[in-house]
Amino acid sequence: MPSQIKNAKIALIDSALEIKNTEIDAKIQITDPEKMQAFLDMEERMIKGMIDKISNSGANVVFCQKGIDDLAQHYLAKRGIYACRRVKKSDMEQLSKATGAKIITELKDLTPNDLGHAGMIEEVQGKNEEYLTYVKDCKNAKAVTILIKGGSEHVVAEIQRAMEDAIGDLISALKHGKIVAGAGSTEIEVAKQLREFSESLSGREQLAVKAFADSLEIIPKTLAENAGLDPIDIIVALKSAHDKKQIWAGIDVHSGKVMDAWKEGILEPLKVKTQAVSSASEVATMILRIDDVIAGGNQDTKQSMNPQNMPEY
Repeated sequence: MPSQIKNAKIALIDSALEIKNTEIDAKIQITDPEKMQAFLDMEERMIKGMIDKISNSGANVVFCQKGIDDLAQHYLAKRGIYACRRVKKSDMEQLSKATGAKIITELKDLTPNDLGHAGMIEEVQGKNEEYLTYVKDCKNAKAVTILIKGGSEHVVAEIQRAMEDAIGDLISALKHGKIVAGAGSTEIEVAKQLREFSESLSGREQLAVKAFADSLEIIPKTLAENAGLDPIDIIVALKSAHDKKQIWAGIDVHSGKVMDAWKEGILEPLKVKTQAVSSASEVATMILRIDDVIAGGNQDTKQSMNPQNMPEY
């Protein structure tokens, strides 16, 4: 088959390009060798008819979700048609989005209107002697593939996790349209304003708000510790910067100094921040309720075991 197709017209087929086995076991007795040849010729004509259908539609690239018979591959190669077999369903769906092709279940229903388009289809051999098929220059690509490489499976898994997190953050930012600066700047600013708000309260409420503000500072402290910095010095420097109205002042983990996270492009979706605070608050509330239930249960147990409360018989 050709290893490169320009101006590709792509057919996505969800049926096998091979002779299907019958659903019922059958036994056929042949007494004449010519009859055996007739069976083989019929199979060949059926496969050739499938390839003719693809060729007549104008397709020069075929992605098949199921198998392609060796004889079918031979006819495809003779017609200059590039074909891939046993393509995953998820890949078929992505190809449909990227190229605009329709996934065809019945080959007889294939028409030129069902074909997708791409500037080039190319087969490239990788370093590990594996062959990769690239679908390039799609006019309105709604799906792309990010190829991740690494020295070990652990490294690749970590890169994949980081990529998925980054894409998720980007989707969240685009969906809700609001972002904030990272590097611990948002947490320090919220903690600062919570402390100012606590001054308007009294009693236990004031202590609760201040404790909530202290808990938010765990994020920049953890960032400093992970970067090998002194968390106390970092928190003091951040608070000093925020007192000077530098609301996006965050930690530069490389230099250990305070920087403007917004100008440096360290951004996070607002939804992620609010969800983290909301989830943490719900978990803390749940733990407090469980502690109350356990404490109440222990007290009831002690009272029930008290000799003064023992029933008389």
